Amino acid sequence: MTEEEDSSAKMSEDVKRYLKLDPRSSSAATSEPPCSSSSSSSASALANKSRNFKSFEPPCPDHVLENVLENVLQFLTSRCDRNAVSLVCRSWWRVEAQTRFEVFIGNCYSLSPVRLTHRFTRVRSLVLKGKPRFADFNLMPRNWGAQFAPWVAATAKAYPWLEKVHLKRMFVTDDDLALLAESFPGFKDLTLVCCEGFGTSGIAVVANKCRQLKVLDLLESEVTDDEVDWLSCFPAGETHLESLSFDCVESPISFNALEELVVRSPFLKKLRTNRFVSLEELHRLMVRAPQLTSLGTGSFSPDNVLQGEQEPDYAAAFRACKSISCLSGFRDLTPEYLPAISPVCANLTSLNFSYANISPDMLKPIIRNCHNIRVFWALDSICDEGLQAVAATCKELRELRVFPFDPREDSEGPISGVGLQAISEGCRKLESILYFCQRMTNGAVTAMSENCPQLTVFRLCIMGRHRPDHVTGKPMDDGFGAIVKNCKKLTRLAVSGLLTDEAFSYIGEYGKLIRTLSVAFAGNSDRALRYVLEGCPKLQKLEIRDSPFGDVGLRSGMHRYCNMRFVWLSSCVLSRGGCREVAHALPNVVVEVFGSDDDDDDDTVTGDYVETLYLYRSLDGPRKDAPKFVTIL
Repeated sequence: MTEEEDSSAKMSEDVKRYLKLDPRSSSAATSEPPCSSSSSSSASALANKSRNFKSFEPPCPDHVLENVLENVLQFLTSRCDRNAVSLVCRSWWRVEAQTRFEVFIGNCYSLSPVRLTHRFTRVRSLVLKGKPRFADFNLMPRNWGAQFAPWVAATAKAYPWLEKVHLKRMFVTDDDLALLAESFPGFKDLTLVCCEGFGTSGIAVVANKCRQLKVLDLLESEVTDDEVDWLSCFPAGETHLESLSFDCVESPISFNALEELVVRSPFLKKLRTNRFVSLEELHRLMVRAPQLTSLGTGSFSPDNVLQGEQEPDYAAAFRACKSISCLSGFRDLTPEYLPAISPVCANLTSLNFSYANISPDMLKPIIRNCHNIRVFWALDSICDEGLQAVAATCKELRELRVFPFDPREDSEGPISGVGLQAISEGCRKLESILYFCQRMTNGAVTAMSENCPQLTVFRLCIMGRHRPDHVTGKPMDDGFGAIVKNCKKLTRLAVSGLLTDEAFSYIGEYGKLIRTLSVAFAGNSDRALRYVLEGCPKLQKLEIRDSPFGDVGLRSGMHRYCNMRFVWLSSCVLSRGGCREVAHALPNVVVEVFGSDDDDDDDTVTGDYVETLYLYRSLDGPRKDAPKFVTIL
């Protein structure tokens, strides 16, 4: 019998024993008492056993059930499933807490650190999010909050065995990182995404004291240059590093220290360097670490090459790294060196050109060999022609993101509905798309909905305010209506362009699985907001900017806000009185109103007008660290 079979047998016996003992089970409730002949022999046997045992107490049914649950819940990894289990009864709530080792908190103000440590006592992994997504577009003041300090202080006392921390849009200081490094001797994984407040000094402490560190990923974060050689702070000898990403660090690094670290890290699979690593230095790293599977190339430009000096064979270095499946970086790209990556193109499943100003002529020789690409990111400099080349080759594509090279609203971008329609026709397995453009048509969006019905994420950002169908001049209602009608698995939607209330009526009618909705410069009236809040039962995150929604629309969602993660409205037509009404009616919902961080407390609103509303549910009431420009109603 295998270990799995043996474990299953034990679980089965526990279940049977529980069913026999629990008077609530149907078998126990309907079973007849044993006959007298058999009971007399059983009584005799029990009397003999009692001479050797002082007493016999049958196990408590609840304890048996909890033992079974502990075994079962080990295989339950979905957060939603675990949450459902914890709501069955208090016993299940207790067992689920005891067996949860990973905790995800989507809003750092939805509960207090004390509640976390009291509820879950065996946490080894913590994922924590701070500011809402619109902070990425400079719509939230820098010093709004989302401090990591109270969280690291609480977890340092409660979870000395903590191994993993992932933070997103949090304010993290060097002192926070120092406390983290000192408090968790077995710490292995630190990922900071879109975070701020720390510098190379804090990273140096983590590198030096976390001797079992496997992952150190700094992604799109603001890292202050403290003039500390943090790469030299890793302990001597062989490291446990598997992933090292620092492409967002905008300060020079010691290449010798990096090279030495790579040599001492035989398990390193992912390396993303910053723009201060030249192409020659990248070549040296690749020669030292042929086992890499994910590579961020840094600048992808050579240093000043002396005349007559022979350059390294970059293509040979890529050819030797046979395991590379993900490529990114390409900052400060020198076009003539791009063909060097050709030897690994056939193996690539992910290619990120979102920092490279690549023309269609540069892209086409590369992309024609990338038949296995599943994730592709690029700037709109590749034009519709480049997207047509992607569509012709990348039949396995699952995720596409196209970012603007020039993000100004009044710019005329080089991609349009032509590229979108080409992708929809060539990449029928597409599941997620983020597409920035200036010109779009209902026909192209409708074609996407018909050709790619497996879409779960559709984010179309038509730059510029209230832009209609580029060909017909009509609103984009029909296009977005087709998306929500035909893409039955859609969970995330971003809408823009000229949209009337009709588009939102489609979203409310067909968007039954939508969890995240982003709206910019759209809608006619409060009816649009009411359609969404009354029609989308799964909605968790609603973010709206520069749209004509006011107090009536806000009140239409009173029945939903307690079950949503957050609602964000900025530059709409909300009043202070309307926001206060919601706050008074929903005591478990925190309602914040604010302007910029330069505003005084009395100027959070101009008259009765509210510039920004941030509404979120909280188990512990309003936060205590709100700055002066934030008013909690």
